[in-house]
Amino acid sequence: IMADNAFKEAVENTPDIKSHYCTGLQAVKGSERKMISPEDTKKLSGSVDIDSALKAHNPNEARWDYTIGYEDKAYFVEVHPADTSEVDTVIKKVKELKNWLNKKASKLKAIGQTPYYWIPSGKYAISKGSPQEKKLSQNGIRIQSKLKLPPK
Repeated sequence: IMADNAFKEAVENTPDIKSHYCTGLQAVKGSERKMISPEDTKKLSGSVDIDSALKAHNPNEARWDYTIGYEDKAYFVEVHPADTSEVDTVIKKVKELKNWLNKKASKLKAIGQTPYYWIPSGKYAISKGSPQEKKLSQNGIRIQSKLKLPPK
């Protein structure tokens, strides 16, 4: 019998993304997969490409990329160019994500972890201590070149 998987259960209880559950990091697109490094792959409880899943429901919204289950917690990951000009876009995406979690994904929200992770898809151009960095931090977003699971 497979152990209970709180992440999978949360996804299956969320109609918008129910059919998008994938095992391991399968939902994470190609080269983006190497940006996520689980300490123990056996502790991965699945992944969902939220962006693709919600596209049909909210074609014009700013959508967050992924949620990844690790040790029955949900981590939220956005892979996006890290330029100062993109800060507002990513903040808009996190606000939409929080809104969606509140309204449509309460089980996922319950196991959701913060901060929300932004992994730069290319060069990193937001300086430490800049107004943009402060803004991200106020919105619960942390930029990291790689997401180690569990985060330390």
